[in-house]
Amino acid sequence: MKNYCIFCLACLWTLGALGQHLKLKKQEFELHNVTGSIIKFQGKKVLKIERDLEALPFDVNNIEATVDEPHYARLVGLEDFENGTIEVKMYSQLQDPAPYPGIAGFIGVYFRIKDDDSAFDGIYLRPKVGRVNNQQYRNHTVQYIAYPHAKFDTLRKSDPGKYETSAPVALKEWIKMRIEVNDDFAEMYINNMKYSSFVVDKLLGTNKIGGVGLYVDIGTIGYFKDLKVIKRAYKKPTDKDVKIDDI
Repeated sequence: MKNYCIFCLACLWTLGALGQHLKLKKQEFELHNVTGSIIKFQGKKVLKIERDLEALPFDVNNIEATVDEPHYARLVGLEDFENGTIEVKMYSQLQDPAPYPGIAGFIGVYFRIKDDDSAFDGIYLRPKVGRVNNQQYRNHTVQYIAYPHAKFDTLRKSDPGKYETSAPVALKEWIKMRIEVNDDFAEMYINNMKYSSFVVDKLLGTNKIGGVGLYVDIGTIGYFKDLKVIKRAYKKPTDKDVKIDDI
């Protein structure tokens, strides 16, 4: 009987880890391969998450296959985001000790997430390199991906520089990220900058409508607050939207 009770408790813990729900104000989040809690941080309640390396292991010898995976907190009740605005405030710090030498504070947003996590688009930051005195590293601060076929390493090899850019961000500070999605086009704004810091002129995701989630990867302790999602109808480009074919 004692062993049976231990087995039951283990099963209940596993179920909780796989689908734990956390509520922050009026929003509810379902944890996918991350551990999390609602805590008071710098005077306000926030969502804190870290990648769960037991639920979804990381392989230092096979990085491309074990990063940019479905490790995120999904906003419950929103399953039909196609076009519109996603805005959130994020704070990233590194785990100590570091589980991997290459950690950079990976933190960001997934969108158009398919119900079974088999496809989504994402834009995230590497705040650790946002202000380093090396331009090549700075150029890796912002990253776009499309899961599962277009992760960071695949895009870095196929289209160097196209799906990454710099941004003036850093660890241990609040960063406001705003993503505007319009059909196959997306742009990202950092903090209160008037103009976007990054554009994806052709989204590569195979799922065109789905959920929204908050993402962290290996070695990151991520804090999130003030998530806002506004759905908007597709806006057809006008004559004022200039396209440059040759530079």
